[in-house]
Amino acid sequence: MISQDTIKEAVYELYKEAVINLSEDMKKSLEDALKNETHELGKLNIEAILKNIEIAEEKGIPMCQDTGLPVIFVKFGNVEVENLRKGIEEGIIKATKEIPIRPNIVDPITRENTNINVGTAIPPIDIELIDEDYLEITILPKGFGSENNNALKMALPAEGIEGIKKFVVESVLKAKGKPCPPTVVGVGIGGTSDLALKLGKKALLGEIGKRNPDPTIANLEKEIMDEINASGIGPMGLGGKTTTLDVKILKAHTHTAGLPVGVCIQCWANRHATTKIYD
Repeated sequence: MISQDTIKEAVYELYKEAVINLSEDMKKSLEDALKNETHELGKLNIEAILKNIEIAEEKGIPMCQDTGLPVIFVKFGNVEVENLRKGIEEGIIKATKEIPIRPNIVDPITRENTNINVGTAIPPIDIELIDEDYLEITILPKGFGSENNNALKMALPAEGIEGIKKFVVESVLKAKGKPCPPTVVGVGIGGTSDLALKLGKKALLGEIGKRNPDPTIANLEKEIMDEINASGIGPMGLGGKTTTLDVKILKAHTHTAGLPVGVCIQCWANRHATTKIYD
């Protein structure tokens, strides 16, 4: 059996890894953006972001003061687990105290802070059942400068691909510099309203620069990215060629009468970390 304490330690290490070390695909995409940038302010901002990442790794401190709301994705295989939620919560509490990370979680009405980054229904835990002999845990610390600019549209089926593209592009351009671009844009298509947004968030976990295996979706990702980058909003909203580093799309089947589209915007600190645990 995978113990509660094993879960706790795994989540603590994942949170620490995610908030301090940006993934190699993200760093490469930023380095490539710098090489491609011709706008002086755009160059300056990407250079500052890359320096920020370097200092965070060298000093072992979070790369951004907004260490996010912890979103958890679990792939649950053929294993026995002791107190999964409790272990996850304890790992987050330990990370808050020991890394340390900023306590962000508050009551939505009173605004009283829990001071432990755990609260009612927080962290949200998405569980996917898999036919494997392990438990996989992913943490996505989601900052709210970007989260506040997410969008949902219950589009009509007749709007089709062009309607999807128009809505995603308009949502990102409306956000301008608020999500701290260059961003990564996750898009969920189909399902229900809540599933579309969840798919958009899950899409952020995909490898940057790797296209969807469905050629129609892959083409849509590229078209949306090209339109967003043609806007000139640029890094930190101060001008430049790179407003988004990538657009990632996931889809689900949906009702014949609907076309839900969820847009989940992520800042340049597209932080996440994953581990597999065997019993």
